[in-house]
Amino acid sequence: MRVLLVLLQKEFRQIFRDIAILRIIFVAPIMQLLIFPLAADYEVHNVNIAIVDQDHSSYTAQIIAKLQGSHYFRVLSVSPSYPSALHQIESDAADIVLEFPLHFERDLVTQSSAQVFVAANAINGVKAGLGASYLQNILRDFNQDIRAQLINLPRLGVQPQIETQPRYWYNQYMDYHKFMVPGILVQLLTMVGVFLASLNIVREKEIGTIEQINVTPIRKWQFILGKLLPFLAIGNIVFGLGLVIGRVAYGIIPQGSLLTLYAFVNIYLLAVLGLGLFISTVTNTQQQAMFVSFFFLMVFLLLGGLFTPIESMPHWAQQITHFNPMAYFIRVMRLVVLKGSGFADLHDELLHLLVLGSGMNIMALLFYRKRS
Repeated sequence: MRVLLVLLQKEFRQIFRDIAILRIIFVAPIMQLLIFPLAADYEVHNVNIAIVDQDHSSYTAQIIAKLQGSHYFRVLSVSPSYPSALHQIESDAADIVLEFPLHFERDLVTQSSAQVFVAANAINGVKAGLGASYLQNILRDFNQDIRAQLINLPRLGVQPQIETQPRYWYNQYMDYHKFMVPGILVQLLTMVGVFLASLNIVREKEIGTIEQINVTPIRKWQFILGKLLPFLAIGNIVFGLGLVIGRVAYGIIPQGSLLTLYAFVNIYLLAVLGLGLFISTVTNTQQQAMFVSFFFLMVFLLLGGLFTPIESMPHWAQQITHFNPMAYFIRVMRLVVLKGSGFADLHDELLHLLVLGSGMNIMALLFYRKRS
């Protein structure tokens, strides 16, 4: 234990002596946690829409007023011809064209049916899909209002309608901050753990101190543990700062136990730090270590369920997520923070993280060779 304590003192001195590392550890995650959740918004606002009104009726005027009053849309123009509106899409000024044909109001009143034409710019598929969906909802609400006004006419009669009122459990107001902040905190914790751990041993190789360590009687497990424990402690500090920022900046209060969160944080840190140390043992320069770390981080992030649900991925991608510790920890964070889940609800995630963490640290230990 005395040898391990000496190694820990050395590592902490190296860490706090390097100002750049301190900025990476503390300043970067804080700034990113304050900025990323504000930018990573699942809602699409200010969809530019060009309207072609060939009917010029009171009904089309009501729909245009609804669109102008919605914060989802920004009405660019109301023109009588479709080619002029299409030109706005071709010049990337408009995202959607909505065309009301001639006799729109007359057909809706007399025939109970009228058609509109919607053209969406699908270069940005997400914006086009959500914008068209918002537009359909506005048209559907207008249709229900018109039916309510005309319900007393004999032509229509009383028709049964089904009205749905969804209730969102655990995130009642669908606040995307509560959904995104826990996942982004996992992302930042992964970046700090993998990058710093991957640069640790390889830095010793570049400056030549690894040769001095290799000729000492320090055992491999002592060396790996001495590299791992300082960043484990720092990761807990970064996680605590993230929880404070989530509380102060976004009003997020974990519904579950902090003990459960910190238990999973330490298990997860063992996994990502083990991966970083493994990368550091098999690379020879810091540049190589950064490229390899970046590769794993991109895979973890894109297949972690932060932006795309894992259930929506292809089957082969879902199989890869079984080896992705970030996917399990993002799920744990959301379940504990939003739902208040405990160990009894998270035994599968706990088992997978323990297996992945043990495997990565064993590989780091096996691939580290004491040689001159």
